[in-house]
Amino acid sequence: MRSRLILAAGALAIAGPVHALHPSPLVDAEWLNDQLGSDGMVILDVRSAIDDGGDQAAFEAARIPGSRYSSYTDAGWRETRGDVAGLLPDVADLETLIGDLGIGNDDTVVVVSGGTGPTDFGSAARIYWTFKVLGHDEVTILNGGFAGWEQQGFEVANGAASAAEATDFSATLQEHLLATTEEVEAARQAEQQLVDARPPGFFTGETQSPATRAPGTIPDSLNLPHDGALVERNGAFYLEPERLNANIDALGLDRLASTVAFCNTGHWAASGWFQLSELGGLENTTMYDGSMAEWTQDDARPMQLANRDVVSVGDLVD
Repeated sequence: MRSRLILAAGALAIAGPVHALHPSPLVDAEWLNDQLGSDGMVILDVRSAIDDGGDQAAFEAARIPGSRYSSYTDAGWRETRGDVAGLLPDVADLETLIGDLGIGNDDTVVVVSGGTGPTDFGSAARIYWTFKVLGHDEVTILNGGFAGWEQQGFEVANGAASAAEATDFSATLQEHLLATTEEVEAARQAEQQLVDARPPGFFTGETQSPATRAPGTIPDSLNLPHDGALVERNGAFYLEPERLNANIDALGLDRLASTVAFCNTGHWAASGWFQLSELGGLENTTMYDGSMAEWTQDDARPMQLANRDVVSVGDLVD
């Protein structure tokens, strides 16, 4: 028995540093500060113009020490196919993109957005989801983004960052996290939970995205706005899990039910998926990548607007 205890203690000692690189889906700046310099950790700064989050020049002016930069909007994390914007690129292209950033399959990735707004948070959530879809579970999001890091007084580096040495990254597509239009229609017919992550105006049809052909939402869906649990504190935006779970409960969502998150183009939906799946306990949640931009491509698809009967996309297109 004593030898088993010694072996177990030794295993824990060996596992200790590794365990630090298995973070929860959402980490705070203090946790990240304690991990700076850890082997096998890559801090990936994805700031972009969304919510005035920044760009490469802003990254070089002020960044988390040791971080690497990849623009969420410009580096190739999403692509347009046909008339649908914001889709997941080909797996091989993403493998190249990630490998060129020096990220390998054994690395833990900490995704850092600007921290400047709720839509900016969706940038981190979308890249987090992308890693998960590619079969890479060692990924987390820095709550508050770079703005939170800076306003809390942690160390900031500047100047041109050293280029990362490219490596091989091999993906295994997790199709259960990626809902197709046909699967969304089947989920609707089966009365599974469909969660629209857009602000209420889009859900009711009062507001229409230029990326969609018609206003409104998928019939029988529920509205959990992507920004409902994000709060601003001292110039940075933080996701509050307690507020999120209260919103989930108020909406009456079943945490055990199959659920699909969607929005206009799969950006706010990524934030919705992250909140539901990774923090809200709805583990059987997938994301409709094409979202309403793809749904409204077919004139026959059903649409729901506030205080109106179900109509078709064709009925709403001018």
